[in-house]
Amino acid sequence: MYQLRKALHSCVDQHGRGLDWCIAIEAGDDVEEVVEGGRILYQLKHRAAGVTMSDYSTDLWKTLRIWAHGVTNKQLALDETDLFLLTTAELTPDSAGYLLQPVASGVRDESRGLAALEAARRASTNKDNKKAYEAFDKLSTDERQAMLARIQVIGRAPDVDQVENLLLERVVSAVGHAYARPFLQRLEGWFYQRTIRQLRTDEMDAITGDEFDHVFTDLRNQFRPENLPIDEDIAVLQPDPSEYASMVFVRQMDLIDIGKTRVEIAVRDYIRAFTQRSRWSDDNLLLPGEISKYERRLVEEWQDLFAEMEDNLGAKSTEAEKVAAAKEIYRWATREARPRIRVGCDEPFVSKGSFHILADEMQVGWHIDFITRLMAVLEPAGATKA
Repeated sequence: MYQLRKALHSCVDQHGRGLDWCIAIEAGDDVEEVVEGGRILYQLKHRAAGVTMSDYSTDLWKTLRIWAHGVTNKQLALDETDLFLLTTAELTPDSAGYLLQPVASGVRDESRGLAALEAARRASTNKDNKKAYEAFDKLSTDERQAMLARIQVIGRAPDVDQVENLLLERVVSAVGHAYARPFLQRLEGWFYQRTIRQLRTDEMDAITGDEFDHVFTDLRNQFRPENLPIDEDIAVLQPDPSEYASMVFVRQMDLIDIGKTRVEIAVRDYIRAFTQRSRWSDDNLLLPGEISKYERRLVEEWQDLFAEMEDNLGAKSTEAEKVAAAKEIYRWATREARPRIRVGCDEPFVSKGSFHILADEMQVGWHIDFITRLMAVLEPAGATKA
């Protein structure tokens, strides 16, 4: 989680500077950034409060082992690679890590840092560091100096929760304070899924600046006042239709002989709309009364067609004529009617599913006699008529 969140933070940081970059997890290192003029490798260490990193710390030496191995095997081009060790631990004063902090710290001293490492190497008997010491021993003095010149150690680095707060601060400028958290949740959701695909398949490359810009911009547009976000996990929901066979909106379709496949589509749209509307509400993305106003528009548009059907169907209409007329209204609601909850929110399942939600509440219907017929079906067993 720390790697993922740190990598996302790097993406947001780089996004503010341009598009000529790419970032990957577990590629060249825990996090790898390829930027104009070189690359940056990050080793990340997330530790409990109060932990310190000294010259004998396994975190330090395991990191050095990875980088030393890269130097020895010509996998690290030091002249174009910056090496960062980020740890949430404290750096012991005058330790190698402390002395290899960025220049801005005012304490950086590569010569003393190298001397501290070499002294620790000679004095330590820590078996956990054995392979790291061996990798370090293979480096010549010049190689050690060249490697340390590229290393920067960041102690007391922001932990996983603090990185989230840093991300929230950055996205506020994109969508404002009110929408910052739901925006970040969706951005993280995309980023985690994208990273998982990169890790599990050979087909996905690192995240590029262009790709991130497309996703970030599209998501930001969904949070504009004239729009609402459509969440990918909801947009692909495929519920089991058999679990909804007894619901009123399904019974409404049964009254007019809607086929099995179209019933399955209706159930799908119902669940997607219901779930998406609930998430909008939970995330406080809706204006007060916005859903009720939207439903009023849907009902009033339906009323126009339903009243016209009542006028066209006389008292002597056959059942076949009633069903045919009802199917025309149903077709209108699911194929033609596209009233939008907001002008920029054009996802079809929102309106189609909302009609089914209203049908489930019997605020709209398809068959001209839908109320009386459904009441007869839904009337509790054993109830007596007045």
